[in-house]
Amino acid sequence: MWYFNGEIIKTPKSMVILGITHPPGIFRDSAMLTSLGIKPYREVVPDSRYYWQGSYSVNTSGDEVVGTYAKTARDLATLRTQMLQRTNSHVASKLDQIDWYWARAAKGGTAVPSNIASYATTLYSEHETKKTEIAGLNTIAKIIEYEARAYTETRKQEVYDEDGNMTYHASNTTTHAREIDMCTHFTANPTDPTDAGLVSLTAD
Repeated sequence: MWYFNGEIIKTPKSMVILGITHPPGIFRDSAMLTSLGIKPYREVVPDSRYYWQGSYSVNTSGDEVVGTYAKTARDLATLRTQMLQRTNSHVASKLDQIDWYWARAAKGGTAVPSNIASYATTLYSEHETKKTEIAGLNTIAKIIEYEARAYTETRKQEVYDEDGNMTYHASNTTTHAREIDMCTHFTANPTDPTDAGLVSLTAD
């Protein structure tokens, strides 16, 4: 987008400046735009998940024009409630996947496997920890960080043969920056498929 004489220009168009009509093609010529006083434009809009959008202001003093919307933080208690609902729903979904083990055992069938029972205990414990953590998020910054915590993922390098079949290299790895929502990040579920390419996932 561009900005000229109080106007935000979203797509190239013909411009009449000082009585001269310029074709839309001028927007491909940065030097021409500069000579005409047409500047690049961008907007700074608050993240609607965490802020209400307020008044608009524009700064034309630099080489780039920046339009900024003021922001007002949303209610913290409401945000925490939404986070708690999300983590509760996530835990319920995980428990639904393993409840049949207890239902079978209750009918005199095979006992609940020890790894499943251990997993359920861990899941309940992590859930309680998350409820405490969420309750303690007393600023917008803490809430944002909790929902997008920085992690580094290390993966095995993918290798393809001449037929396009993929395998993982025995030792070569790559690292990737990730942001993880802690409301739904729990330890590995034994019912989830194993990610053969994952080496580690570490909080920064």
